[in-house]
Amino acid sequence: MFNAVLSQNAFFVSLSLFAAGAFGSLLLRKNDDAANWWGNLLAIAGAVFGIISSASVIFSNSDFSFAAASSFPLLSFSFNVDKLSAFFIFTISLIALFASVYGIGYAKHFYKKYNLGTLGFFYNAFIAGMLAVVSSGNAIFFLIVWEIMSLSSYFLVIFENKEKENIKAGSLYFIMTHAGTAFITLAFLVLYGATGSFDFGTMKQNIGNISPLTRDIVFILALIGFGTKAGIIPFHVWLPSAHPAAPSHVSALMSGVMIKTGIYMMIRIFIDILPGVQPWWGMLILAIGIVSSLLGVLYALEENDIKKLLAYSSIENIGIILLGLGSSLLFLSLGFKSLAVLGLVATLFHIFNHAIFKSLLFMGAGSVISKTRTRNMEKYGGLIKRMPQTALFFLAGSMAISALPPFNGFFSEWMIFQSLFSGIRSLDSSFQWIFILAAGALAFTGGLAAACFVKAFGITFLGRPRSGGAEHAKESDYFLTAGMSLLAVLALIVGIFSGKIAGVFSGISGSLGIFRSVEPPFTADINNFRLNDGFASVSTPVIFVILLASITAVFAVVHFLANGRKIKIGRTWDCGTNLNPRMEITSTGFSRSIITIFNGVLKSTKQIDVEYHDADMRYFPKARTVKLEMKGIYNSYLYRPIRNFALRFSGYFKMIQSGNVNTYVAYIFLILIILLIIFTF
Repeated sequence: MFNAVLSQNAFFVSLSLFAAGAFGSLLLRKNDDAANWWGNLLAIAGAVFGIISSASVIFSNSDFSFAAASSFPLLSFSFNVDKLSAFFIFTISLIALFASVYGIGYAKHFYKKYNLGTLGFFYNAFIAGMLAVVSSGNAIFFLIVWEIMSLSSYFLVIFENKEKENIKAGSLYFIMTHAGTAFITLAFLVLYGATGSFDFGTMKQNIGNISPLTRDIVFILALIGFGTKAGIIPFHVWLPSAHPAAPSHVSALMSGVMIKTGIYMMIRIFIDILPGVQPWWGMLILAIGIVSSLLGVLYALEENDIKKLLAYSSIENIGIILLGLGSSLLFLSLGFKSLAVLGLVATLFHIFNHAIFKSLLFMGAGSVISKTRTRNMEKYGGLIKRMPQTALFFLAGSMAISALPPFNGFFSEWMIFQSLFSGIRSLDSSFQWIFILAAGALAFTGGLAAACFVKAFGITFLGRPRSGGAEHAKESDYFLTAGMSLLAVLALIVGIFSGKIAGVFSGISGSLGIFRSVEPPFTADINNFRLNDGFASVSTPVIFVILLASITAVFAVVHFLANGRKIKIGRTWDCGTNLNPRMEITSTGFSRSIITIFNGVLKSTKQIDVEYHDADMRYFPKARTVKLEMKGIYNSYLYRPIRNFALRFSGYFKMIQSGNVNTYVAYIFLILIILLIIFTF
């Protein structure tokens, strides 16, 4: 068994390996192959030590803290790893492990095109930054490593800098992430004013006398700041552009774990640090979860870009996570601590599950993109015959994200449902309505998510090839399929043994001071998960056995009935016309009816292009193209007005730039006079 010292040493070895991977990649930048192998192998080693360190904290209660003094005032290089931090370290390290295995093969198509040393440097710095973020014990140190994480991911987003769209995506990401950081900094400054310290532990000890207004201000500032990084609506505008622009194994990390660092800090501040949770906090987060989950999946349905579809789906799943977190906060504010534990356990479980299946899906998308050279699903088709392993693993991820048993997504969404149903059953009508809306939104989101990934899988892998790239595609190499296969197996294993794993998350939730003596409202073991009041129970191993037995029985019956019969292969009846890809349903056509139903919300536009054989045959078109696009209501009604106001405001100040030095000296003198008057009186 590990103790705290060994856990701490393993953690710092992990950070050291990522640092060695980063700087070693730069030194090897002139040799693509050496830089690729060095950067990813050191990342794999760092991830392994991160898993060892965090697992020992979770299972052996080996919490540790470390602080080194700094010559800068109020700054200490402080790490504090408890079970909550360890859970996020474990999740980040686990996904980094599989992403790095995948990256060895994926980065090969950058050889002779881009600098692999730069990729290895920022990739390792990015992972190390995320680990430092979720283990920081000091607010100023947190902001430093938060900036390391943000800048590293920015340079990864613009890594393929020959594509102008990637530069635009990176610029938007840079602006939004630093706008979020401004709100986070303000939240920490307010907390410092109330507690006299930037140390999170000291904040927690001294925060008892904080005024209700100050507490609410911190909540709003932190929600905006960390919500921007998490991609909640309406602060999500950077995410659908930035995540697709990055290399696919980086996209897996950004969508799978980076956006969860914002959720980590929400849990840390709202539940662990701030006292006196207010009911409106939970109701506001539930409302944001409802909007983000529904609009996220609708935007995903509209997309033809496979990576943008997955990025919008991440917004949807952040919304689902917020439904669990919001229910936990609302229960906590009303004194239902046991039910608050249920909501938090469901939240942590879906964070973990989403990291697994979303990383798997981004890797599957990257495998397809690397062989077809396009992200447009309209140009895919028939890839199940050419890339059967990728198709199988993408199907597993699609089933998991659609919450289909026995994969892992089913159980965490089921738990969030139970948390919402508990609110409906336990609270009075003044709070029941928000839980009813949230449960309805979650059910609706689940159905739309299933439709979305039927579209993603069907349009990509089934039918006939719709481009030369799809026609000549071949299966990806060993490293890509190895990374995907490990995640697919993990999604299945976690799904089967969800009851046992839920017990681990219960222990993580119970380690927070406010829940330390609270009994969870459920019983979980390897065979069963059940609420103590008998309202609901589920056994994922039994579900798996039933499904396996059913599939086996079907195959046995089909084999028995077909035994001895000859198989004849003939042409499909085509009404005298040769079958071709134009006869298939397209990505746009699949989602058109659903998007049309919600046009009032999505504000989509329809463009129809018709191509004729010649002018004399205008009633017999040669081709007809229908394209659905969203107008970008957030840009139109929120961000563009802010931009225009800033430009007009700046224009007024531009007039004072006369170019005359004497005028500038007069400005300085005037400001000094004003300051003297202010501080005198």
